[in-house]
Amino acid sequence: MARKLFCEISPFTYKISVQKCIAFRRIKDLRSNAVFAETKENMELPVSVYTHNSLIRRKLGNLNLQLQENKAVNLALAAPLINGILIRPGETFSLWRLVGNCTEKKGYLAGLTISKNGPGQGIGGGMCQMSNLIHWLVLHSPLTITEHHHHDNVDLFPDFNRQVPFGVGTSILYNYLDYRVRNDTADTFQLIIYTDDEYLHGELRCNAEQKVCYHIRAEEEYFTFENGVYYRNNVITRRTVNKATGEQLSKEVIMRNHAKVMYDEEFVDKSKLKVTAG
Repeated sequence: MARKLFCEISPFTYKISVQKCIAFRRIKDLRSNAVFAETKENMELPVSVYTHNSLIRRKLGNLNLQLQENKAVNLALAAPLINGILIRPGETFSLWRLVGNCTEKKGYLAGLTISKNGPGQGIGGGMCQMSNLIHWLVLHSPLTITEHHHHDNVDLFPDFNRQVPFGVGTSILYNYLDYRVRNDTADTFQLIIYTDDEYLHGELRCNAEQKVCYHIRAEEEYFTFENGVYYRNNVITRRTVNKATGEQLSKEVIMRNHAKVMYDEEFVDKSKLKVTAG
């Protein structure tokens, strides 16, 4: 039997490990040369780069619907802390530096979390939807992603009105699993983030018109059956296109997914079953 890590011995040792990681992140930031985005502007910058709306209450298997309601509360608390933030040339956007720790004292409720390759719940759960939305906006811009963690190797929920390709999500945990973006351009960008009764709304704006646009696609999508287990596969690509001419300037692979399906077999799209092995 493999020896347990210190964080796996007990809930108490896990809390110690978490606090150690939080402290290390703070020390690392103090020693870094990063200039973090802190300035907000109520007036929106003139150019809309990309917009997206993310449905807050989604059907996710047999999960407790109350977690969806609690997530709505959590997102509504966090959105104003990001809304209007300017990302000026040379600055780095950090989600956790703006939102802070999502604690019960601040009004956050128990929402959906993902840990140990499965669904769970915890105070402030559901914040991944915030980082997912921001990540999707950023992928349609020239901003540089400097920190991005992924829900590795698992497909937790069947599709339900999916608008964003599978495998473009993010994983965050205060404060040492962050989502960070640096502005290496000469332009200033701005995030507009807010909620209503149905959606988490997001928009990336800029002070200048952009000469290119970006198209994110899922390619080579299929399921495999390997040693008695279904896996979901795809390749996420990003194309850079000249807005004036429509010419494709480049194409890059930004993610390759081979994820173990964690939901019931009946929800697997058998029409996309490409390989049977094992």
